[in-house]
Amino acid sequence: MSTLAAGPASRRARGDGRRRLDGVSILTLVLWLACGAFILLPVGAILVLASRGQQAEVLLQGDVLEAGANSLLSAGVSAVLAVVVGTVFAVLLDRTDLPGRSALRLLALSPLLMPPFVGAIAWLGVAGPTSALNLWWRDIFGGPLWSIYGADGVIALLTIHSYPIAMLIVSAALRRIPTDLEQAARIGGAGPVRALTSVTIPLLRPALLSSFVLIAVGNLADFGIPSIIGLPERFTTLATLVYRYLQSGTVEDPLAVVATIGVVLLILAVLALVADAMVGRRVWELDSSSAVVERVSLGRARGGLGVAMWLVVLLITVLPLFALLTQTLLRAPGVPLTWENLTLDHLVRALTTRNALEGAANSVMLAIMAAVICGVVGLAIGLLVARVPSRANRALGAVAVVPQAVPGIVIAVAWLVLAPALGLFNTPWLILAAYVTSFTALVVQAVAAPLSSTPTSAEEAARIGGATRVRALIDISCRMAAPAALSGAVIVAVTAVRELTLSVLLLSPGAQTLGVAIFSFQQAGAFSTAAAWSLIVAVLGLAVIGFAIPKTK
Repeated sequence: MSTLAAGPASRRARGDGRRRLDGVSILTLVLWLACGAFILLPVGAILVLASRGQQAEVLLQGDVLEAGANSLLSAGVSAVLAVVVGTVFAVLLDRTDLPGRSALRLLALSPLLMPPFVGAIAWLGVAGPTSALNLWWRDIFGGPLWSIYGADGVIALLTIHSYPIAMLIVSAALRRIPTDLEQAARIGGAGPVRALTSVTIPLLRPALLSSFVLIAVGNLADFGIPSIIGLPERFTTLATLVYRYLQSGTVEDPLAVVATIGVVLLILAVLALVADAMVGRRVWELDSSSAVVERVSLGRARGGLGVAMWLVVLLITVLPLFALLTQTLLRAPGVPLTWENLTLDHLVRALTTRNALEGAANSVMLAIMAAVICGVVGLAIGLLVARVPSRANRALGAVAVVPQAVPGIVIAVAWLVLAPALGLFNTPWLILAAYVTSFTALVVQAVAAPLSSTPTSAEEAARIGGATRVRALIDISCRMAAPAALSGAVIVAVTAVRELTLSVLLLSPGAQTLGVAIFSFQQAGAFSTAAAWSLIVAVLGLAVIGFAIPKTK
């Protein structure tokens, strides 16, 4: 009897062992190794470097405290304004009969694909000291209308370049809110606007909080806008302070100082994301509705709101592009806009400058390689997180998105610390490694979110038919998630090709990138050449978003 009893038990034990060592377990192990190499290793390097040095007192120095206060001010205020603007735009475009919604949506989202530092260069042509508007206003009233340099300019541009994130998140949340609730309020006597404000807007609070946290964390680490718009008026943020420490050598052991500042930023960002996650757990789920969305009629205000919306969106999107165009074509900044002062010399010089062309080639190569690596790794992690629920896979997904809470300049410093030991110093592969660290989360989120809401019945049918877990994942889930992974990889490529924060610190003699080339032109005073390349990047970005954004009715 004991032998007979032991037989089934041993077979079950062997079966459990096979399940633990099947293809999914091996894939999980491989992905953990990849996340360890590209995420845990650099983050750990920063933590170790910060803990070894006696740099805590640096955090109490005047310039660090001032930069920290400026960072919190610019990130917090711009996040609030971006959420307000994005929510208003999303509600008007998705829940009202505003005229020209499709074209307005496309234009309103366009700042998302324009690099922030390119946007900063563009807005210098609109509200810079030598812009046509300020020169005209100075001639009449004796002073400029508004100079974009300083804290207010930094906050304004951070808002413009981040409100599309809030707009996308709120629009997605609006589509999940059943319209039956608004219809019930309408039946109860509420008007269209009252139903919208009393029913729909309160249900958007989780999306509004998530938008605020995501935007604030991103703006806290932005380098391009504060460096171009803030520094001329001595408005220093932590990102620009870190860059100054590393470039000037004004502090002893700058890497340790930067690591210490980076740990503080990391703690703040992680606390914000944890708070967001805890609030999200208390959110109730609403059943989806098949009712047709009944758009709120704006009535007599439709025409006026439509004109106002068009003016605002055109001011945000088209005016900076026109300013870039004039900066590119004018012979010198500040000269009158006349036919005699127009030239193509700056555009020709930009397209024939060796450093910029090499930077563009390197950026395209690194962007494609980063997109492929992030696409494959992100697809695999997203599949495991969404389809193979376990503590290990949930932890794997959490580790994969950690870099979103880490400022890009801190990731760059981490790889600078690791570069000599890994033999990557002064090579383009160092930038590629930093890209993979920073952008893998984009693909993971693009895959995991839609796949988590997809029924698993097809996989279960495949398993009943005899397929292994890996085979079911590849044949069913992988094919379903492939379009999302491809979209995420395209986003990675578009983001990497115009990236500045990582590249500006990891720059090496053979690894010039386009973003650093444009930034260098701007810093060296070659404003027209910087504007020419910025115009090229902006137009290409708008072309991409024109193909990527689906047409809506």
